[in-house]
Amino acid sequence: MMESEARGMKEEMKLEFDAISENEGLARVVIAAFLTRLDPTLEQLQDVKTAVSEAVTNAVIHGYEEKGGKIQMTATLENGQLSLSISDKGVGIENVQEAMQPLFTTRPEGERSGMGFSFMEAFMDRVEVESSPGNGTIVHMWKSFQENILSQSRLLSRQV
Repeated sequence: MMESEARGMKEEMKLEFDAISENEGLARVVIAAFLTRLDPTLEQLQDVKTAVSEAVTNAVIHGYEEKGGKIQMTATLENGQLSLSISDKGVGIENVQEAMQPLFTTRPEGERSGMGFSFMEAFMDRVEVESSPGNGTIVHMWKSFQENILSQSRLLSRQV
């Protein structure tokens, strides 16, 4: 466990990258590296990476309609809690509640299943979406790693 996590300090990471599908992998690797200090299980790591993939893919495909732009990823760790935001300045979402329904897609002609938000909700503890037409979208996601911190603390106390 990193000393800063043990003291409950807030750590933050920000990344801005081009809205191209190849950068989905970049976002996955960066968030995985950022989370390593919490010693996540493989399942926890995969959950967060999948949620990030879905949010980035939505920004590329729907937000910018594959015409390019910038995506921002911000992650904060504080007291074993991951707070993560993926944002774009794309076309935005007219009806967020409708867009978050399973199987809803604005691109039925593509190979999209309309399950992006459903996957994010399944793999994260909480998901909120802010969006308005013409102003882009911010997907906020949270996941607790508090149990990881407690387990690491117990291990450290036994070693002392």
